Amino acid sequence: MAERCVTVSLDARDVHCRARLLDDAAPLTCAAVWNALPLSGGVYHAKYARNEIYALFPPFASTEPPLENPTVTPIPGDLCYFSFAGTELATTSYGYDREVAPGAALVDLALFYERNNLLLNGDVGWVPGIVWGQVVEGLAEMARACNDLWRRGAEGERLTFRRA
Repeated sequence: MAERCVTVSLDARDVHCRARLLDDAAPLTCAAVWNALPLSGGVYHAKYARNEIYALFPPFASTEPPLENPTVTPIPGDLCYFSFAGTELATTSYGYDREVAPGAALVDLALFYERNNLLLNGDVGWVPGIVWGQVVEGLAEMARACNDLWRRGAEGERLTFRRA
């Protein structure tokens, strides 16, 4: 299979990076994401995992991918896939009170932009993610934009994943 890539963008900041899909390590997840592209949603900056931005989407795969190529310690440039039941994210302290309802399922597509990430949530414990892509171009610019998002806020910003 030819190498597949996606562009990850912070739209309002007009910052983009390019990531290679890890088809060999996470083929089912890569297929699910690829077939659903483009995807765009309001961006969040992580509270617990540290250097992570992400967007939440309704489930888009016909069958939920298994936990392939898992990690609890993502590295800079990792693109991760998480799936949550609404009850896992419905606590208002997460900030999703307007978007998440108990019983609903959500997919979280995330970009990790710096080191020292640990997917440990005090409410539920370890939260392994599926690493389905790795940024190959533009990570430094994206990291600067992510830090700006952390400091200045995410309101009005969108995180978009497109085929490259």
